[in-house]
Amino acid sequence: MTDRAEPSSDQPHLMKPGGAWAMAVGGMIGGGIFSTLGVVIAVAGQFAWASFVLGGLVALCSGQSYAALSRVIDRPGGSYAYLMDIGWRRTARIAVWVLVVGYTFTVSVYAVTFGSYAAFALGAAAWVKTAAAIGAIAVLAGINLMGAAEATFIEKVAVWGKLAILLVLSGFGLARWDTGQLVADPGSPVGWTGALIGMGVVFMAYEGFQLLSYDYDEMEDPPRTISRAMPAAILATMATYVLVALGAAMLAGAGEIVAREEVALAIAGREALGLAGFLAVSLAATFSAGSAINATVFATARLASRAAEDGEMPALFGKRDSSGVPWAGTLLISGAAAVLVVIGGLEVLVEVASLIFLAVFALVNWLAIHCRVGRRWASWIGLCGSLGGAAMLVLYLAGVV
Repeated sequence: MTDRAEPSSDQPHLMKPGGAWAMAVGGMIGGGIFSTLGVVIAVAGQFAWASFVLGGLVALCSGQSYAALSRVIDRPGGSYAYLMDIGWRRTARIAVWVLVVGYTFTVSVYAVTFGSYAAFALGAAAWVKTAAAIGAIAVLAGINLMGAAEATFIEKVAVWGKLAILLVLSGFGLARWDTGQLVADPGSPVGWTGALIGMGVVFMAYEGFQLLSYDYDEMEDPPRTISRAMPAAILATMATYVLVALGAAMLAGAGEIVAREEVALAIAGREALGLAGFLAVSLAATFSAGSAINATVFATARLASRAAEDGEMPALFGKRDSSGVPWAGTLLISGAAAVLVVIGGLEVLVEVASLIFLAVFALVNWLAIHCRVGRRWASWIGLCGSLGGAAMLVLYLAGVV
């Protein structure tokens, strides 16, 4: 175990369980249901809800592996730190670069979602979507440069606001239950295999909870906080995804959601409550995507800074200001994400990010098994689920299934 100084619990900038929970939920839902619902319905059809359940179970098992390993090494860094702790430095160097690239892709997904909903709500030209996406990255990078307290406050406000709107939307949809609305294309029936493929395609919707392992030193009583916040955030997110996947389909129809995947929930909101519902969901989507950008940049910059301090990434990533904020990493990650917004498409970004995180979660579950920490049966489920999801995604991308 690595020795480290215990932070004082009265430091106002440290995250308590509520703040950590909000940061994890913000990281997941921001890039999840708003960005990926249309993508997963296109693959899984009426079993899209099952894809979210399967992904949630894999994430829950993986979360216990992350929490157990974090408690043992007692320092931030996630899979990178775990590998360094057992002396696998070369593998750790590869892993940290893969992670930073993966998180940069996810920031770009969230930004595209932000820009799509903002431009659609305003009825603006196509170029406004890109401009709004880049603007969101810039603003939230600025908030991150202000420090942990400001980033966590933004997260709490955004998370509770979007959860309220999504649950109300789901309630209106479920009240109009019609199983026919779940079918995207009646002429092309989808079997349960679609749910397995959908789990792989949509897995980036659960990327976010592990960001807490990078924020370990930003928490009050880290072992207790991460053990409580991580599973609670995953369960809350899974429940929200299932309810919204069903409710939105009841309102807009699965076919319409697939056809308008970038703004599908805004259309569902209009079906539920007219203009008020349209505006409320559009507001929730922009807040949600914004909170996900905030949480991901916050944690990724700290991961890169830690690796730079260890000599595993360029020293520039380790530059911090007088308040300890990794300003160079924040700007570099945000800048790269802005470039991806310009050159990438939503479906491609989602699929690449999903594959990266399935591989990373498989690695973390294997490390938990190898190091004999946490609940080994859960780590085995997380490992097999991650590898299975990755295999299905690769087969889907190859056109085999």
